[in-house]
Amino acid sequence: MKKNDIYEIEITGMTHDGMGVGRVDGMAVFVQRAIEGEKVVAKIIKVTKNYAVARIEEWITTSPERTEPFCPVYKRCGGCSLQHMSYNMQLKFKHRVVTDNLERIGGFWGIQVSPVIGMDNPMNYRNKAQYPVGMGDNGPVAGFYARRSHIIIDSERCGIQHPASEKVKNTVLEAVKELKIPVYNEITGEGILRHIVTRVSYSTGDVMVILVVTDEKVPGLKKIIQKITREIPEVISIVLNINKRRDNVILGDKVRTVYGSDTLVDRLGHLKFHISPLSFYQVNPVQTVKLYNKAVEFAGLTGNETVFDLYCGIGTISLFLAEKAKEVIGVEVVPEAVEAATKNAVLNNISNARFYCGEAEKVVPELYNEGIRADVVVVDPPRKGCDEALLQTVVKMQPERIVYVSCNPSTLARDLKYLAANGYNLDKVHPVDLFPWTEHVETVVLMSKVKNQV
Repeated sequence: MKKNDIYEIEITGMTHDGMGVGRVDGMAVFVQRAIEGEKVVAKIIKVTKNYAVARIEEWITTSPERTEPFCPVYKRCGGCSLQHMSYNMQLKFKHRVVTDNLERIGGFWGIQVSPVIGMDNPMNYRNKAQYPVGMGDNGPVAGFYARRSHIIIDSERCGIQHPASEKVKNTVLEAVKELKIPVYNEITGEGILRHIVTRVSYSTGDVMVILVVTDEKVPGLKKIIQKITREIPEVISIVLNINKRRDNVILGDKVRTVYGSDTLVDRLGHLKFHISPLSFYQVNPVQTVKLYNKAVEFAGLTGNETVFDLYCGIGTISLFLAEKAKEVIGVEVVPEAVEAATKNAVLNNISNARFYCGEAEKVVPELYNEGIRADVVVVDPPRKGCDEALLQTVVKMQPERIVYVSCNPSTLARDLKYLAANGYNLDKVHPVDLFPWTEHVETVVLMSKVKNQV
């Protein structure tokens, strides 16, 4: 097999990132945008020792679950990889991804995984957008990176973003062109404007605009502010984020509010949250409420429990838990997030939640040594999962229940395997779709302490 060869391929499976899988002479071939059950004519575009990658040239048979992508730049953009599937099939696909990881990595064969909780309307759900800015063939562009590259796709509209985000992006881009503001060049490091970032409060409609720049002195800044606020009255905050790094990190550490409020206020259920430019806040508020309610349900609180919420961010899950627990202790490594979590507790008149700043794997042992024990532990780690030192401490504390909120099924399965080997049963698994049209899936898991056998 070599590059540019063409084969008829029957698609017999799917990868975890949504590519179709078939075989040619025993070799696995991953076929872009193919769906299980289809038969295609495909051209080989990459060959390695163990597998090949192919692109569809034509369909011989198509799946009834195939749909026409709603995005005009779907084939080029690196954002939504599953638009060629019906939404119902996406939910089934994500259910299989979670199940496969639990079986293959965790060793949990035969575990019952509940159906994925989907959205009634999986469109325009994102409350945060991050648009890279650069030079195109015809001047400055802002949009999204092409798949597996840093080529910017100049998209006029995006079906998963809030319409206000698109309006901000287009307005800022107009100002950049009118005022001839230098845009960032990744290769040379020259230029001022790197990214346009937006945050939208779905409960109020208010908008925060974050301009990621290489220098605090932005030429024409006053005119940019006037243009944005004149054309988009929903904007209540404009912030400069200074990022001089020569890497792929989008936001720098330094922020300066140049118009309006320092924060945005949004609601999740009946709780209110201050969101700062650097805060982690789930991007799909509708599904986040479902996710957190499921976590609270799995925690099984009666009002007598001490709960540890690890990787607590700005206290979103913590405050949901606090309404049903005796006490909640949140731990988070980002100082600004801990400060925001404390303010959010005050904002919601919640007095039984307190927050500690530091790495969970260091803070939790200190609390344990002080005699503070958790009846229930909730963890919501980043994609890399939990540090093993943290899991060791959690096991040492022997909480009755552990609720794990995961954004990565593979690290989830790895961590659950450790907990299962150290005295905990895997009781419930419930995926939630926070990212329709993409391969990502969140999962809420309940583990309970194995009772001593008599």
